[in-house]
Amino acid sequence: MSPVVAEPGAAEQLEERASRLFSQHQQEVWRRVDRLLAWLMAGQWLVAIALALLFSPYGWEGKARGGEWHLHAAVFLGGALSVIPIALVWRRPGTLLTRHGVAVCQLLWSALLIHLTGGRIETHFHILGSLTFLAFYRDWPVLLTASGVAVVDHSLRGALWPESVYGTPSPEWWLLLEHTVWMGFLDGVLILSCRDAVREMREMARRRAVAELASECEHQKTRALDHALTELKSAQEHLIRVEKLAAVGQLAASVGHELRNPLAAVRNAHAYLSKRLARPEELAGDARVPQFLALMDRELNSCARIISELLDFARESPVSLQPCPLRPLVEEAMGMVPAREAVRVLNQVPEELPVPLLDREQFRQVLINLVQNAVEAIPAGRAGEVVVRAEGGGGEPLRVRVEDDGGGIPANVLPRIFEPLFTTKKEGTGLGLAIVATRVQRHGGTLQVKSEPGRGSEFLIQLPPATARAA
Repeated sequence: MSPVVAEPGAAEQLEERASRLFSQHQQEVWRRVDRLLAWLMAGQWLVAIALALLFSPYGWEGKARGGEWHLHAAVFLGGALSVIPIALVWRRPGTLLTRHGVAVCQLLWSALLIHLTGGRIETHFHILGSLTFLAFYRDWPVLLTASGVAVVDHSLRGALWPESVYGTPSPEWWLLLEHTVWMGFLDGVLILSCRDAVREMREMARRRAVAELASECEHQKTRALDHALTELKSAQEHLIRVEKLAAVGQLAASVGHELRNPLAAVRNAHAYLSKRLARPEELAGDARVPQFLALMDRELNSCARIISELLDFARESPVSLQPCPLRPLVEEAMGMVPAREAVRVLNQVPEELPVPLLDREQFRQVLINLVQNAVEAIPAGRAGEVVVRAEGGGGEPLRVRVEDDGGGIPANVLPRIFEPLFTTKKEGTGLGLAIVATRVQRHGGTLQVKSEPGRGSEFLIQLPPATARAA
């Protein structure tokens, strides 16, 4: 059983829809056949006039022309037999009256054409053709109406004017029976054909109804799924905010510890300088004054960095995607990273790389963090190299790689490097890579890392095609 029908109340809905679709299809068929037979009526009128002019005088009166009443019958009677059904088709298409009216007029046309040809046997086949055309309606009562008209016409004219039907004043008595039997046989075949056609139409309507209901059911499920996904996304965002708040709460203790040491150093330097400022004449010869000033500057920068990372991690800034050439952005990010002796930082982003859609400030910070981590990963006193590469873009995913040949990341540390507050450095809050991962995710991308201890690391940023993100 179809899953659509299995739902409560779906059977009635299916039958109602199938019945409506069947009725619509049937109306389309009736209207189409109405138009077809209307054209047929107009064509038969022209043929009848031509027969009355060219054939009827010879068919009825030998070689001598005469009897203009054949032409009058073709023009006026034929005109009536054409105008009436055409008017019905125009004013009331697809109705029961129109179908049966067309059937009556079509069989009367057969009678008129038989009369105009002097009752020739070949013209009697027009009756069979007319019944076949009427079978296009797929409405078998129309065939009975048409056959009844033909039988009545043959009976009356056969009795009153046999030359008009059979072409002879003394036809055999069984001719009417023969014609009736042939019409009955054809009616039987056409009626079976009509019933089969209607049955197929009902089956098609039912299948279409099942398909439409299944499609609507799938649409409803899709909408429900979209709604559930929206709610899930909202719940995930809420959970992320809660987790961030919890991380910020944990970070408060860490920040307090991290800020206490540089602030204590600044306080000591400040106390020493305050005492020296009380005796200005001793400042010029005190070598510790520049040392303490440099210490204060360094530690205050450290405090600013800690607070900046905390704010970057805590805030949820939406991305503003704009066309941003990548190579100049990488060059700018490299310029923000403190240089180290014997460590080369190379920008190998192709100049012809398609311009991606990026949030310039956020992605610049991503590059700064990754390049700075790569530089710091190279052991002190050893030469090393950090390379930034990129490929793809345009209609393909953009891949940005930051590679170094430093000491690598231990296997037990690698799964945790993107966790907030996790760090193996003596100094730092453990938020740098967490911020990088969050900002890459906001760009709709992914961040992966491959590392071998002693051979270096590779961070791979993969962003979706620019056309997809622009949509």
